[in-house]
Amino acid sequence: MTVKVGILGSGFIGRIHALNLRRDSRVDLIGVADTVLQAAEKLAAETGVRSMANLDQLIDAGAQAVYICTPNTMHVEPVLKALSASVHVFSEKPMATSLDGARQIRNAAANTQNVYQLGFNRRFANVYRFAKELIDEGKIVPYAAQMKHNRGELKQPPWTSDPRVTGGYLYETPVHLFDMGRFLFGDIAELEGWARQSIYQELDGFTILLRFKSGVITSFTSVAHTSWLFPYERVEIYGEHKTVVTEELERAWFSPGMRDQVEAVDCFQMPFEQKWGYVTEDHLFVDAVLGERPPAVTAEDGYRATELVEACYQAVRTEKKVSLPLPEPTGKR
Repeated sequence: MTVKVGILGSGFIGRIHALNLRRDSRVDLIGVADTVLQAAEKLAAETGVRSMANLDQLIDAGAQAVYICTPNTMHVEPVLKALSASVHVFSEKPMATSLDGARQIRNAAANTQNVYQLGFNRRFANVYRFAKELIDEGKIVPYAAQMKHNRGELKQPPWTSDPRVTGGYLYETPVHLFDMGRFLFGDIAELEGWARQSIYQELDGFTILLRFKSGVITSFTSVAHTSWLFPYERVEIYGEHKTVVTEELERAWFSPGMRDQVEAVDCFQMPFEQKWGYVTEDHLFVDAVLGERPPAVTAEDGYRATELVEACYQAVRTEKKVSLPLPEPTGKR
């Protein structure tokens, strides 16, 4: 069976998914759409498909599944429209930039037979799979951790410094590590933190302390103006005289004991789209559309990541401890 797929959003991430899907024999990529017609035409020419103006045209052209690769604050409406049209949806992160928007999508996904999968690609990156497998196999029992996700700047592309587009700095790239915290350690019980506005016209530096329901305690830092000094993304996990360390999506190490040989994973030479997990997440989405497995990242996962970002903003603005889960929003759809 072949799945007809359309791409909404012809920027960097839309192109990554389109090129991956073109290599999947189970996929018939039928078109790419963008409100900037020139961008759609450029990607359409590269992938050999039709360019279109909007989601409606993709659906009218027979898309059975769509990728929502629009800016962060523009995910809710197209996701809800596609699901209501009985179209499968892969949505780039974040699920939404408000808890109410996330609730609407979660409810819509629960009330349809169609697949909804969220684009938290790091779950499928080799370095994080390495850490996850060590935990799942009991080779390390996490007690504490440090998580860091910086950006060098918010200048390229320019929209990354506009909260009206990103939903706020934490929704742009740091949200990946919030999801990774849940992926590795489970749900969060409470958090507190501090933030400051230094360079950009929004809060651009964060230190958050998290306590997971599993008992793991974690510090999380993220700063938006760090010059891209390697590694701008790093996770350290501490067990009983054992440590796992990741450096970006490039390398990971496991020290199983004070005098034991260190195990290592080095992904430096792997293709970008493979080591960052994009190839795997796209393959798993098509699997789910074909009924071979459930979605690899669920609507519940997306809701909890949005909830965590909102809790962080609440904590730093009030300078008070915040318990999770947050109260469910009750606004009408």
